[in-house]
Parts: sequence; C-alpha cells; structure tokens
Amino acid sequence: MKFKDGYMISSGYPVKKYIDSAVRHVLLRHGVLGIKVKIMLDWDPKGKQGPMTPLPDLVTIHPPKDEEESKEKKEYEAVVPPTKFILPFMFFNTNIH
Repeated sequence: MKFKDGYMISSGYPVKKYIDSAVRHVLLRHGVLGIKVKIMLDWDPKGKQGPMTPLPDLVTIHPPKDEEESKEKKEYEAVVPPTKFILPFMFFNTNIH
C-alpha cells in the first residue's frame, strides 16, 4: 500500500536538504517486510525545525513603488539634456578594398 499526500520534491540538490527518509526491514514468519518513509520538511528561516535555505522555485512578490519615487526619477531624467556624438571624418572612409 502507498499513502501519499501533498507536494514531494524528487530531484536536484533540495532533495538532500528537504527530504528526511528512512527504511526499516521487519522479519516475519512468512518473509521480510520492508517499509520506506519519506517526509518533506518545511522551510524554516530560523533553521530550528527545517532547512534555512528556501526552495529554488520560491517566488516573492514585492509591493509596487510609491508614485512619489517614480515622479522624482522622471524629474531627474528630464534635467539631463541629450548629448550629440559626432564621429571624426576618418571613420567614414569608403575606399575599403
């Protein structure tokens, strides 16, 4: 019988950090019975009951910036005038063989 519930990672380096597994063999009269157990630990930023490193697929959504900050940037960009870059005449030589 197999009992399964939730999300279990099964490949890559996070398996070494997040999966706690155990195998036990029981000798019975009719043969040997093997039991395998895998438990996935939760992410714990303090590192007391789980790994301190988050899963690589963790997505953090940051709140949008304030409108005041974006207005300040626009004013700063408008203060600097665009510059014109002129190449010397020697770069426009058309007599290349």
